[in-house]
Amino acid sequence: MIRCRQFAAALLTSLMFALPALAEKDQAAPTLTTPQLLAKSTSDEWRKPNPENLVVMQLANGRVLIELAPDFTPLHAANIRTLIRQHYFDGLAIVRVQDNFVTQWDDPAGDDNGDKSKMHPLGKAKATVPPEFTRPIDAKLPWTRLPDGDVYAAEVGFSEGFPVARDPASGQEWLTHCYGMVGVGRDNGADTGNGSALYAVIGQAPRRLDRNLAVIGRVLDGMPLLSSLPRGTGPMGFYDKPSQQVAIQSVQLAADLPAAQRPSIEVLRTDSKTFAALVDAKRNRRDAFYTVPAGKIDICSIDVPMRAIPTAAATRH
Repeated sequence: MIRCRQFAAALLTSLMFALPALAEKDQAAPTLTTPQLLAKSTSDEWRKPNPENLVVMQLANGRVLIELAPDFTPLHAANIRTLIRQHYFDGLAIVRVQDNFVTQWDDPAGDDNGDKSKMHPLGKAKATVPPEFTRPIDAKLPWTRLPDGDVYAAEVGFSEGFPVARDPASGQEWLTHCYGMVGVGRDNGADTGNGSALYAVIGQAPRRLDRNLAVIGRVLDGMPLLSSLPRGTGPMGFYDKPSQQVAIQSVQLAADLPAAQRPSIEVLRTDSKTFAALVDAKRNRRDAFYTVPAGKIDICSIDVPMRAIPTAAATRH
């Protein structure tokens, strides 16, 4: 009996000393902010987009940068490059802005069947492109899987800077319709989208569109120029009047610009330690505002950081 009492007393004493330590451990340090985490990143964790895949779209009030994803939609990427180099998009317009959905640019004089006007012929570009809604899973491509699960796919993660969903059972993977992703408009026929009509997701992630449309890349910079436009009042957000349309001044590939005029940017690698830390910080945020960390994260709530590369002149100063 005496031994039991001695053991209980010793246990109580150890708990008394352990409780403050446990309480201190429970009060985890505040989560580092995105700028703080990025400040700790190393140069090898950033990549420069291939100039052949970097699209520069100039609007009257600013520039939009789009990175193509040829490893996922190679036929569409090739056709879009052909259209760009023929200056097909120069003089086209943003014709549709549907609230909480998409901003779309296209030939404003085209008809409802997707046919192009004589003012904007396709030239050497293909009128139809085989659907590239999914592609076979390629073990050679980088893959950063999220462990949080997903409603629309068996697996989700990031590959080459793009949000990707996978179905190991079918052996297929595809780009997801997250905010800022760019897809190809089409008619009912699966092969009617050729890249001459494009849209950017500007609202909630319409993941129901996954595997039903070709997604060709994402906007790296300039999303406010697309998401803040007046909403169209016509069906599906189309502009009723030509005066409402937003003219596209030019669309070029960075590879075709003089070196001094190319966008000097780099994107955080999604297979880097810093990106993993950013995801974890969003998943388990702790600071003065968040009293309960979510503990989970959705694929479309993760932004891949992009930053301007300082010029030599700016570095000297």
